[in-house]
Amino acid sequence: MYLDSTKKTEIFGEYGKSATDTGSAESQIALFTFRIKHLTEHLKKNHKDFKTARSLTKLVGRRRALLNYLYDRDITRYRAIIKALGLRK
Repeated sequence: MYLDSTKKTEIFGEYGKSATDTGSAESQIALFTFRIKHLTEHLKKNHKDFKTARSLTKLVGRRRALLNYLYDRDITRYRAIIKALGLRK
């Protein structure tokens, strides 16, 4: 599988407060971004895979909701995660 526990720990360690920090908005956004990038590459090769397209749309919506939450609560954390992940808004 493309996302195993070591990769998750690496993502949480880089963007979260610690390697076991799975609940912070930054770590969840980073995980969603990794999954979105993977699904985007998959859909470039398999453009008729509609179930994956739907799950990609749902992931983007979840990430957007978390980003909106960060934007409302703490603008500096929002700007930091946007810059670190290279997202646009």
